[in-house]
Amino acid sequence: MAHEQTAFAISESCHVKRMIWGNAQDSAPQTVNETLNLAEEVPLSLVYNGIDYAVMMITPHNIDDFAIGFSITEGLVKDVSEIRHIAISSVPGGLKVDMRISADALRTVLARSRRPIAGRTGCGICGSDMNSIVTRNQNTVEAYTPDLSAIRRALQHLRDHQTLNAGIGMLHAAAWCTPDGAIAAIREDVGRHNALDKLIGHGLKNPLSFADGFCLLTSRCSYEMASKAIAAGMRALVSLSAPTAMALRTAQQAGLMLISPARPDNMCILPLSPEEI
Repeated sequence: MAHEQTAFAISESCHVKRMIWGNAQDSAPQTVNETLNLAEEVPLSLVYNGIDYAVMMITPHNIDDFAIGFSITEGLVKDVSEIRHIAISSVPGGLKVDMRISADALRTVLARSRRPIAGRTGCGICGSDMNSIVTRNQNTVEAYTPDLSAIRRALQHLRDHQTLNAGIGMLHAAAWCTPDGAIAAIREDVGRHNALDKLIGHGLKNPLSFADGFCLLTSRCSYEMASKAIAAGMRALVSLSAPTAMALRTAQQAGLMLISPARPDNMCILPLSPEEI
């Protein structure tokens, strides 16, 4: 489906001086010369049937997965089959992904593309106005509580699967875990929403069964992350950091199980309804 031609590296080396104080009483630090690997951040233009829709900041990796996941979770296409072709190319200062979509999907894009949208790395529901967020229709899913030992297994092995983050230390990850806690797929990006969109895009292409297992996030669980998981049909979401109150309400309305914050030695299982204790 995708034709990719890019010229961007995932990271760039930077020589730095690290200042180290042995303890709080030291006035003079020790100076150590080091090399840091800094994650690259590149603007990506999303174009649907020749129409500029959004510009997102993204790690230049697994771009076709991101394009598919973004299109699904933003409600621009209802199914992967509506995306006929993807072409990824370098443009001055960034990247561009040209997508050919169905006539029905194009009507949705035209209804929303009053102006090009610029999305920061941390932006999750980019270009949405207040009304589109408040009135957004959500799917419903059947809640699933993963086995706690499976969650612990996934948490214990998560770092081993973060291959892009190794030596960089600043990339978010979204991983799909099987019911026994094995990590079946993982996607990484400087943007936490981008990482999840990439995972969703990958899963819809292959496909992964989002009804069987759980999604594990290295980031906090915000409204946008819960909303994207629900749109993909996920039934359980585990995150290292705590959820926002709006994320919990969104999950409860849709039937999504939230387990966060989660660590190998402790985790919180959030209630499926406001009345549940």
